Amino acid sequence: MSQKTVHNVGVIMNGVTGRMGLNQHLRRSLYAIMQQGGLPLSDREAIMPRPMLVGRSPSKLEWISKECGGLPWTTDLEKALGDKDYSIYFDSQTTDRRAPCVRDAIAAGKHVYCEKPISDTLPVALDLYCAATRA
Repeated sequence: MSQKTVHNVGVIMNGVTGRMGLNQHLRRSLYAIMQQGGLPLSDREAIMPRPMLVGRSPSKLEWISKECGGLPWTTDLEKALGDKDYSIYFDSQTTDRRAPCVRDAIAAGKHVYCEKPISDTLPVALDLYCAATRA
């Protein structure tokens, strides 16, 4: 029997200390997929998410990391965005904090997924859309 090929996909998760980021997106989604052996593509291939937790509270990040088997974490978003092993940026921060971080992720060449609304104003949302489209 041949071994399964696992494709690791690094996901920077900013805002996981909040309710939605922690419960909906980390615990019930990415961490659950990890516990099930990844997202199967076929009998021989799977995608394995590899989250890096990002937030403002080291104590909360450390606690969440331990709960999820020792996931890497940081309070330094700039450093996380510079890590080439992480191609996706996920943002579940509060809406008022989201736009600058999404803009930085786009500039860093990351694929972006974020909670809605993307911004608290239409002009900022359109600016982010245009920046992502250009990238």
